Amino acid sequence: MPGMPGMGGMSGMGSVPPPVSSGAPMTPTGTVVPTTAPVFEQSYIENIFRLNLGKVGTFYFTYENNKDWNAKIYKGKLEAAGRDHIIISDPATGQRIVLLMIYFDYATFDEPLTYQYPGTIGNPPTRNFR
Repeated sequence: MPGMPGMGGMSGMGSVPPPVSSGAPMTPTGTVVPTTAPVFEQSYIENIFRLNLGKVGTFYFTYENNKDWNAKIYKGKLEAAGRDHIIISDPATGQRIVLLMIYFDYATFDEPLTYQYPGTIGNPPTRNFR
């Protein structure tokens, strides 16, 4: 549609603007400037657990409306972590337990954790709490 107002100088049907990632810079001529943005995992509990596979922890769960047991504590080696579950194993027996994250409250570990917050490389600087 050559000569149509509002077409910004594009001529013919074959002129299609290049695909542009949201926020990608462009030159005045319309050329997309490629950038390589760092990719960071988001700080979700399953990602923190994945960074710490093999560590022994104590995992606290609450099962509401359960007559037999409302809360349970599990201790074991973190074997795997998914979005909705973790798998731990008892170091003494090797028995593995699949635990659903919907019931998860919190976990404690007796050793330092590997943790990468989004936007930082490696562990964040340590702070002194007094």
